[in-house]
Amino acid sequence: MGGFVPAKLRNRVPTQLRRAIPLYVLCLIIVALFLNVDTYTVSRSTPVLKRSPSQKVLGESTQPASTFPKKIWQSWKVDPFSFAIRDSTTARSWTTKNPSYRYEVLTDDNDMVYVEEHFGPDGFNRPDIVDIYRTINLTIIKADLLRYMVMYAEGGVYADIDVEALKPVYRFVPERYSQSDIDMVIGVEIDQPEFRDHPILGPKSTSFCQWTFMCKPRLPVMLQLVENIMKWLSDIAQQQNVPVSEVVLDFDEVISGTGPSAFTIAVLKEMNKQSDGSKTITWDDFHGMDESKVVSRVLVLNVEAFAAGQGHSDSGNHNARGAYVKHHYHASNWPSKHPRFSHPVYGEVERCNWDIECVKKWDENVETYKTLSAEEQELRKQERKAELARQLEEARAEQEQAMRLEQLGQAQRKAEAEAKAKAEAEVKAMQNAQAQGPALFGFPQQPAAPSRPDHLPPAFPPPPQGQAQDPPFAHPPAREKPFGSL
Repeated sequence: MGGFVPAKLRNRVPTQLRRAIPLYVLCLIIVALFLNVDTYTVSRSTPVLKRSPSQKVLGESTQPASTFPKKIWQSWKVDPFSFAIRDSTTARSWTTKNPSYRYEVLTDDNDMVYVEEHFGPDGFNRPDIVDIYRTINLTIIKADLLRYMVMYAEGGVYADIDVEALKPVYRFVPERYSQSDIDMVIGVEIDQPEFRDHPILGPKSTSFCQWTFMCKPRLPVMLQLVENIMKWLSDIAQQQNVPVSEVVLDFDEVISGTGPSAFTIAVLKEMNKQSDGSKTITWDDFHGMDESKVVSRVLVLNVEAFAAGQGHSDSGNHNARGAYVKHHYHASNWPSKHPRFSHPVYGEVERCNWDIECVKKWDENVETYKTLSAEEQELRKQERKAELARQLEEARAEQEQAMRLEQLGQAQRKAEAEAKAKAEAEVKAMQNAQAQGPALFGFPQQPAAPSRPDHLPPAFPPPPQGQAQDPPFAHPPAREKPFGSL
């Protein structure tokens, strides 16, 4: 024990103190261990050591999750308790077909809370994302931005409020694939590459669907989409010399800036980033797909899966086995605030719905219009206004006629229902009256026959033994007719 004291000090330190030094050292070690016990203790349930918010993104594991989160996300103006019937119907289709999934709706009242919670100081610590989301006033831009943020933060399935689930979510991934090999599931929406050079339809001619898609959390492409939108909005605001809150956008700018076109460009870029580089991935790899395929851990479904029944892109119909959702479009009124290009005489080329002959005719008419004189152009405009007014009047007349027919039908159905109820009431009253007896109808009841005393002889003496007894007042037996009588 004396070895703890250096030889030079051994003769200078008293013997009793020298013997106590090891005990003092041991006590100091025990005290130090006790004071730092939290540092060396690891709980099985939650770690004691915490990381700072800024480490949340960088510290995440780069290994993808083995399965997709069982969460279904939608966003709308109000909460599910205040849904209109049509919205409740489509929303219920998701919970009915996926009872084991968590279902959540972000609304105009709680979306900001979600963004601050997940991207604020206690989340990913991205104040730039929180600030720009708070600044944006355009509903469709916030809706697109929010879906990408939710998918990055938590993953799962996103579906627009007017999208109906036709099949359960597990059908999104065919049995021949493993979820551990897939990070994202998307479907083709528009597959019309023959229009890629068209001045209006070109940017929209090839796109993946973003009204329904599924992904795992923390995918770089989702965060990249958010950052792309932030930069794009800042550039637009600078060009218009206004703050982001006052930016004005038309239909094509929305599509290319935050909608399907922006979504498609970001996904294709991420596919090429994740590939081995031996071949550039383009839309040609997905044109005319009959079956799904996995490219750079992204499962791409054919157009029938998420976009059936469009009338173009060989999209099939909703009764097909491979149709997983149905888009009803009743919530897609945002183009009214962001109008498409509409020619003053020939209207919108989108009305052709990707029909080649229709688009060709529209292009020819527009080119011919340019060659007309100012007077002829004005005449065409007036003719167009008159035609539109006539169509509007016809549509109004048809609507009024339909309303009258509906009112007439309602009145007829009401009268039939009342007559049926009256007849049923009369039948029920008759049955009740019959059950109470004939006295209810005023018929005199027959008095009971008086009983005959036992000591009086019977009115009709019994027949001799062995002779059949005829009932009282029986008809006499019929006489035999003589032979030959009529």
